[in-house]
Amino acid sequence: MKIIQITDTHLVPPGIAVNGVDPEKQLRAAVADIVEKHADADLLVMTGDLCNYGEPEAYELLRDILAPVSIPVRLMLGNHDRRPEFVAAFPEQPRDDNGYIQSFIDTEFGRLLFLDSHEADVIGGIYGADRMAWLESALESAGELPVTVFIHHPPMDCGIRHFEHIGMHDDGAVMRRLAAHPAGIRHIIFGHIHVPMAGTTAEGIAYSSGQACAHRFITDIDVVDPLWTGGNPCYRVISLGAFGLRAYDAEVGQVVLGQAPVCEGP
Repeated sequence: MKIIQITDTHLVPPGIAVNGVDPEKQLRAAVADIVEKHADADLLVMTGDLCNYGEPEAYELLRDILAPVSIPVRLMLGNHDRRPEFVAAFPEQPRDDNGYIQSFIDTEFGRLLFLDSHEADVIGGIYGADRMAWLESALESAGELPVTVFIHHPPMDCGIRHFEHIGMHDDGAVMRRLAAHPAGIRHIIFGHIHVPMAGTTAEGIAYSSGQACAHRFITDIDVVDPLWTGGNPCYRVISLGAFGLRAYDAEVGQVVLGQAPVCEGP
């Protein structure tokens, strides 16, 4: 199974820059590359911070950009999103009984869980009792299926000082419940931190994040205020199979080896 992850696109209405980057231009380039090279993918997952301020115009722009995508799409919320405006623009995206953007898909290689950690006007992630009840049910009904989790906020300490107080505000509750799943958690995939990262938790659960498609930052992990910068539009290609899970980063606009840029003039 091939899954494409795009994260932290931070769309705004056309013609506006965010931290020096044009997020519309970035996402259009990434989507065009995906349509050209990965039409065989089974799923596209966007792991939150779809829009920077959650304006209706920004979500309509997102719908327009995604129009050429022929594969199924799951959209998730991050702290920059706004749930009412998102639901108005994407009413077909699945929700749980409480209106959270949560769902699951059963595949040949286990259950995919999509968790909603968005809370209005909170930078960090929230996962309260009502959401936890849904997670409890989703894990119980998974039975002997291993689970792969998608979420915006990392539910573990990612070790980057800038995100020390804006991660998941749940005292480890999500991780404890995931770790208790008898069939195991294959991987946790998230966004939010704007840099690629991979590791394992104390419980031995593997996790990784994607690079932000919009602005990213240059920093040491101990620096409180990073330098926000641009970069190539990007996404991740995730393969899920009997071998487990593999992922690699793809950037649009890189020079291909053996194809040097043409220089004109003397």
